[in-house]
Amino acid sequence: MRIAGGLVGGVWLVHLLADLGDGRFDGAWLVANFENLKPEAIWEKYANLFADIDIERERFLDFERWWNGWYFLTREEIVAIVGNLFIGNKLEDGTFPICQGCNAALRQIHNPLVIFASFGDNITPPQQALGWIPAVYKDTEDLKSAGQRIVYLTNSHVGHLGIFVSAKVARLEHRAILDSLQEIEALALGLYEMKIDNPTGDPDCHKPQYSVRFEERQVCDIEVNTPYRAFERVRALSEANEQLYKMFVSPVVQCFSNPLTAAMLEWLHPMRTSRYLFSETFSPWMQVVAKMARAIDQGRTPLPSDDVFLARERQFLSDISDAIEEGRKRRDAIEEEVFKLLF
Repeated sequence: MRIAGGLVGGVWLVHLLADLGDGRFDGAWLVANFENLKPEAIWEKYANLFADIDIERERFLDFERWWNGWYFLTREEIVAIVGNLFIGNKLEDGTFPICQGCNAALRQIHNPLVIFASFGDNITPPQQALGWIPAVYKDTEDLKSAGQRIVYLTNSHVGHLGIFVSAKVARLEHRAILDSLQEIEALALGLYEMKIDNPTGDPDCHKPQYSVRFEERQVCDIEVNTPYRAFERVRALSEANEQLYKMFVSPVVQCFSNPLTAAMLEWLHPMRTSRYLFSETFSPWMQVVAKMARAIDQGRTPLPSDDVFLARERQFLSDISDAIEEGRKRRDAIEEEVFKLLF
């Protein structure tokens, strides 16, 4: 995410989108950017739906209703979030402004902190989720003298959404954290890694079927390879671009923006057109598809799980997913090399 922010020149772009929205930033842009980070997941979402249509329909619809409930942010909110957090990284150095004369300082937090990070998270990977610790505390003694205890645990594959909203893929970790809150509060000051031992292999098991232990770590154990100098150049570029945009371009864009143009851009957003253009309420010709679907559903007989054509279909879907993933990895590698070349 931070690399992408550098390649587009920083915060000025979200400022432009907010200006085009008549002072409001459309949350659909955030979701579109999230999906672009891992495009193979979009293919897998629909592939899983049609491969297991008998059991996936309601789950798919429930997720889509939630996922497509986009919110709007004010111009000031999105500019502050991107400029201070994603680009400026001001939370880490204690200069993130909350209000006049008041900054958020991580060192001032004295309640125990539990950090759940995953190597499958391409938005906040462990290097970023844990990287602030050695930036805020120079060593373990500094952390202890600040009166803090930090517990972290990592997962090898859970994605960004899975950590926060999934009741399935990370349910064991979530349950273990909640069941161990009293133990965490009783820990001595310091840094700990939380380990979960689950010999049953069942993510739905409860204590004492699984056990939790806390292994003490040193701040220097956290490996951080963040190119701070490069991101400092990104911050400087972002601030310069933002000043130029704010001074010369933003007033012009705001002159031409109004509620009508903002609404037009809102409904022309690809995240919306890709939904309502295939809705029978909006597109009359989709009523034919709806009638065909009902007719097929009445006379449909699912194939047995060992059917040879079903196996070939699943393999075909998997091959396409692998191809998209490979393309995404190459794209990310190219972007990383371009970032290194520029910054």
